[in-house]
Amino acid sequence: MSNKKNIEPLVGEELLQKVKDLGSASKEEKARECGYYTETKNGVERVNMMKFLNALIDAEGIQLDSKAVGGGRGGRSASYKITVQSNNNLLIGAAYTKQMGLKEGDVFNITLGRKHIHLKQVDANGDEANGDD
Repeated sequence: MSNKKNIEPLVGEELLQKVKDLGSASKEEKARECGYYTETKNGVERVNMMKFLNALIDAEGIQLDSKAVGGGRGGRSASYKITVQSNNNLLIGAAYTKQMGLKEGDVFNITLGRKHIHLKQVDANGDEANGDD
């Protein structure tokens, strides 16, 4: 059996700070230290450079792709579709909240239609904000 540690890969500011702290280490060492590796059944470590580099790009807020254009793999871009999860929750991902400029703590009133959900942002006074949805 291996001594594999289940380490959650760093993201965001934590990732950027760790990479900075690692200074002159190789990119493979930085990726491994930030949790971007797996261990095979035979105990061989494999560094996942693509995930590491993509996480760095995301952490820096760099937008490589313009809004979804044409074919190819979408990755984490907004697909404008969500699926009810096994626990009956609907998860609206970060791609949508970033696109709308929402921040942690923003509050919304929910109105249910027959087959739609309408969110109306609430301002600091608890009043519905007058915006151009």
